[in-house]
Amino acid sequence: MTIGKVIRKYRKLRNMTQEEMAGRLGVTAPAVNKWENEVSYPDIMMLAPIARLLGISLDTLLAFHEELTMEEITGLVSEADRRLKEEPYGEALRWAKEKLEQYPNCELLILNVAAIFDAWRTMEDIPDGDQYDGYFCSLYCRVLDSADEALRVKAADMLVSFYMRKKQYDKAEKYLDYFSIQNPERKRKQAQIYAETGRIKEAYKAYEELVFTDYQRTSMELQGIYMLAIWENDRKKAHMIADKQKELAKCFEMGKYYEISSGLDLATLEKDGDLVVALAKEMLSCVAQIGAFRKSPLYEHMDFKEVSGEFVGELKENLLKCFRDEESYGFLKDDERWQRLINPL
Repeated sequence: MTIGKVIRKYRKLRNMTQEEMAGRLGVTAPAVNKWENEVSYPDIMMLAPIARLLGISLDTLLAFHEELTMEEITGLVSEADRRLKEEPYGEALRWAKEKLEQYPNCELLILNVAAIFDAWRTMEDIPDGDQYDGYFCSLYCRVLDSADEALRVKAADMLVSFYMRKKQYDKAEKYLDYFSIQNPERKRKQAQIYAETGRIKEAYKAYEELVFTDYQRTSMELQGIYMLAIWENDRKKAHMIADKQKELAKCFEMGKYYEISSGLDLATLEKDGDLVVALAKEMLSCVAQIGAFRKSPLYEHMDFKEVSGEFVGELKENLLKCFRDEESYGFLKDDERWQRLINPL
């Protein structure tokens, strides 16, 4: 907010006319009108009296701590885009610099202006565009100190991309520290840097870890949707999600056990005896291959723990214990196939 807008805002809040304000300050009403319409600015000696009259601090009057609204930020970014299209790059950038000097604490504006002008010089191949490298990097670095994590990460992302374009991979890698360990973009960009710097095995491993994590995340999200469908008794949707779970396990080469297990819960819920028996039998036969994904070419650079025989044995016993639960599988108590399955010799 400019000084003129600040004066108008707080004058109106105090229910003063321009004439009343002018009379109390010893100036003319047209002078106040010019301040508010930004035709001219108050003399420096008038700033303190204006602030006292309006009941605000000098910082507020000068908008040092005034945050722009999203609407105002969007308007300034749109204006920047218009100027870039209609004016020489240097002139548009001078306008942008003035705005950033006017709102030095608005981190979102700083980030957006830096991003749009940085991208424009690259896309439009601005002559001598490299001369602005230091300026844009300084803007991104200012936002790295933001209290807003999302802004910090975005600024770091822009710096990573900037230094990767420059093939300065050591600097690009440094800014990955601003991403949380849980943020997949950190590993994705690290994989890109590995690839660009000839560390191919490391790049493979990073990408494979992302793929494996994506399977686990997507599987859990599908399970959440499945549970919602069950709660709403939407069996059609539940079947669709169970099928998707099976397709997902197959696509990510997780192995037969994971492909089969996705349909057992729904078959049990619907008391489909034939299907439950078939799926349970197949699951028990596949227990030993539960770690089959470890041998998939999709994950060949990853390090997995060995699946011990003891673990496989415990899993099989737990499955049998689960299948013997009367509450869930009592409807199969008279099925000879089921009894042979859950009570092996």
